[in-house]
Amino acid sequence: MAQVKASLICGVIAVVLNSAVLAFVEDLDDTFKDTRVNDVWLVDFYAPWCGYCKKLEPVWHDVAAELRSSGSPVRVGKMDATAYSGMASEFGVRGYPTIKLLKGDLAYNYKGPRTKDDIIEFANRVAGPAVRALPSKPMFEHMMKRHDVLFVYVGGESPLKEKYNDVASELIVYTYFFSASEEVLPESVTLPELPAVVVFKDGAHFTYDEYEDGSLSSWVNRERFQGYLQIDGFTLYELGETGKLVAIAVIDEKDPTEESGRLKTMIQRVAKEYREHFNRDFQFGHMDGNDYINSLIMGEVTVPSVIILNTSNEQYFLPSEPIETIEQLVQFINGVLNGSAQAYGGDGIIQRIKRVAFDARSTIMSVFRSSPLLGCFLFGLPLGVISLMCYGICTAESDDGSDDIDALKREGLTDEEEEEEEERHRAAELEGPEEGDNEEEEPEVGEKNPEEKKTD
Repeated sequence: MAQVKASLICGVIAVVLNSAVLAFVEDLDDTFKDTRVNDVWLVDFYAPWCGYCKKLEPVWHDVAAELRSSGSPVRVGKMDATAYSGMASEFGVRGYPTIKLLKGDLAYNYKGPRTKDDIIEFANRVAGPAVRALPSKPMFEHMMKRHDVLFVYVGGESPLKEKYNDVASELIVYTYFFSASEEVLPESVTLPELPAVVVFKDGAHFTYDEYEDGSLSSWVNRERFQGYLQIDGFTLYELGETGKLVAIAVIDEKDPTEESGRLKTMIQRVAKEYREHFNRDFQFGHMDGNDYINSLIMGEVTVPSVIILNTSNEQYFLPSEPIETIEQLVQFINGVLNGSAQAYGGDGIIQRIKRVAFDARSTIMSVFRSSPLLGCFLFGLPLGVISLMCYGICTAESDDGSDDIDALKREGLTDEEEEEEEERHRAAELEGPEEGDNEEEEPEVGEKNPEEKKTD
């Protein structure tokens, strides 16, 4: 009895806690547009039938509970974009689920992994000020340890600071932006002039030069990643927005070999030692396994190997011979840069047709691998029905078309000829029976009359 009571109590507590967590996520309707202005909102635009939306739902409730418990000013909501399609269109929703942080008149899209920690980090970063101040050396050192890439404006009021603030408002979805005085910087950091925008990463710092680096926004977009990364499908998607080519060492980390380690080390060395030559145009890294690359290029890449991807037009480059030295790797990269290396793939019409066929084949194969019975039902049933229909059409017996033929013949006759044709038909019908009767009256050959039989 005591165990039953304990189970009931635990069940009630679980229901209460679950209800409390669900209450942290607010259901939004078409009145949201008028009531949202005074708050910062993190909104999930979903569709009830969307599988990805259903998968996000428990993560979304955890996000809401975490933000509420931490005292964040961000309110979490969700909106059925199919029921309120007009409202969703105003916010630029094009697919499901779409996550947006709404702050004042600005709407920021979330494009990162759909995990609790990543979504919370995005919400806290974007909900705060676009540029955060670093007032002391301990604070600066703390941020250096916390962030792999750190953008800092150093100096007082200036036109460069206005540009920096604008860029921070635009790109806060990707990274943090800070400001500091020259006194809080490490003693090893010396700047040629102030004001300046500096990025700290890869154990060094690099200063923005308007004449060499172009616009500040483009420079920040190119520099927001470390020089060398472990690359996956999502990271590759993000790198596509930088406009850089991506040089990748394709290796197998589960079964490391000497060749894999050598290629990975060479890529790392080129990223660091040849930064001045290649940083503007190339991003370097390694990828574990070749499955994603194979699906991307619709081919087979050996492991280990080196490949360079142009994510803007879906071209890729492969070395013409195995890379044994760092000099060969640099030569290969220079060949891609100056256009002498052979390019494969692309986004032409033929490649697009191949992509459609490849994706269809991959989808069918994945369905059969995951559930053979479901695959047979989805694809076998329609094919079976179509086969039966074709068989029925091909084997159906044709009706006696003699009447149709006679009608077609008569269509070509005059009225008089039709009357003559009808008379001939009637005469033939009358003559037929008479001839039959005469044939019945004729005695068979060899048979005697009754009188002849009596005489005999």
